[in-house]
Amino acid sequence: MSFEVDAFISYAHLDNVELIEGHKGWVSNLHRALEVRVAQLLGKQPQIWRDPKLQGNDFFADTLVERLQCVAALITVLSPRYVKSEWTRRELSEFMRAAQEQGGVQFHEKARIFKVLKTPVPTEMHPPELRGLLGYEFFKVDPESGKTRELNEIFGPEAQRDFWLRLDDLAHDICCLLEMLEQPEKTAQGFVADAVFLAETTSDLKEQHETIRRDLQQHGYTVLPTQALPPVAWQARAAIHDALACCQLSIHLVGGTYSFVPEGGAESLLEIQNELAIERGKAGDFSRFLWIPPRLQVEDERQRKVIEHLRMDPGILERADLMETFLEDLRTAIHSRLRQSPKPTQKPAISTVGTANLAGIYAIYDYPDVEVVSPWVDFLFERGFEVIRPIFEGDEAEIRDYHEETLRTCDAALIFYGSSNECWLRRKLREMQKSPGYGRTKPAPAIAILLLPPKTPAKERFRTHEALVIPQFEGFSADSLWGFISGLQR
Repeated sequence: MSFEVDAFISYAHLDNVELIEGHKGWVSNLHRALEVRVAQLLGKQPQIWRDPKLQGNDFFADTLVERLQCVAALITVLSPRYVKSEWTRRELSEFMRAAQEQGGVQFHEKARIFKVLKTPVPTEMHPPELRGLLGYEFFKVDPESGKTRELNEIFGPEAQRDFWLRLDDLAHDICCLLEMLEQPEKTAQGFVADAVFLAETTSDLKEQHETIRRDLQQHGYTVLPTQALPPVAWQARAAIHDALACCQLSIHLVGGTYSFVPEGGAESLLEIQNELAIERGKAGDFSRFLWIPPRLQVEDERQRKVIEHLRMDPGILERADLMETFLEDLRTAIHSRLRQSPKPTQKPAISTVGTANLAGIYAIYDYPDVEVVSPWVDFLFERGFEVIRPIFEGDEAEIRDYHEETLRTCDAALIFYGSSNECWLRRKLREMQKSPGYGRTKPAPAIAILLLPPKTPAKERFRTHEALVIPQFEGFSADSLWGFISGLQR
């Protein structure tokens, strides 16, 4: 994918007003610092653009809309003024519209939008497009007074140092996205990056959490999850489960504050992440690190019970290391464990030919397409294939177990891309890739994607190296399926 502009900074102009006469505004400093650091990491000068002149009462120029279509990444500088500005919301919506036409905002687990938090804004006030993104906080909250202070050089050398630390995290992630966009075929067919699950923690350990994340990323590891976990319990469990399936190691930082309890759940997020990591460990080839800061003061009785349970329950500590030592000791232990793990290996090629004894074809579709897919399912069944349909009713855990069991045993998968969006489709492809993590021992299944109505420009342009893509916009056509079917029959 080729773009004229690497990144566009979207901001409210009030946030770039100089606090001290003669000093540059905060956004101007961010812009300059990003250009320098991204250039150093990429080895070439990036094209990072912002509009320093337009004011909120100017008309939204057609030239700006056109230019947003040529932008690889959007950097939003979130603030109270940003969320109230019609101008910035328009920039966001225009970028979203252009990105959807280009294949989606998500690109191989990476979002093309970066959320910079200049000052705190309650999550419920964030634009809906930004709520699921992990933010880069360019402010600190004094734990004693509760006052917020943005990371600005005028507040002293410590604030300036923290600014550059956050900036470095942002620059690394932008570079990672730009490199992936420049070489999509390498991303799709190249090497599987080592992934580490870094559990979300509480605010009292935020700096330690960022230190571990930064250290892992700078050593070339993919840190999951890449997006904020959903606030609803069953959705959070599903996201954690999927992320853990890609990892051989999880890291859990345990602080003195009782963790957030997702909506509809009875346990804290800390307990849910550890519980699912224990389940992941039962499949083998997985280990956990639990870290508690030395001399931790715990006032919340609920959190005191959680920590005591972690220390005393042998089941929790099975295949896990509980450390109550300095953070540097944890970092050393993590890298020692990672060095013992196998190095990244090349992704197995996805075959378009099934095995001789075909067990079945997994028909994957979303609930609104239950009736739509019938002609294709009937055709396959009449040709002697065992067609396995998804289930949509029953207990959540039972549905997930059924899905994973089918991914373990099927010889082929036919994904129906109909009423759902591309995010749903990409998620299904990722689940197919994760089937070895679910215990699959058979060769990689043959995969085909059927493009069904409604016909959209994004669907027409959809391409992937991970599966055979078969357009079926005009309805059922047996002729287009024969290439896939004949390979399975052979």
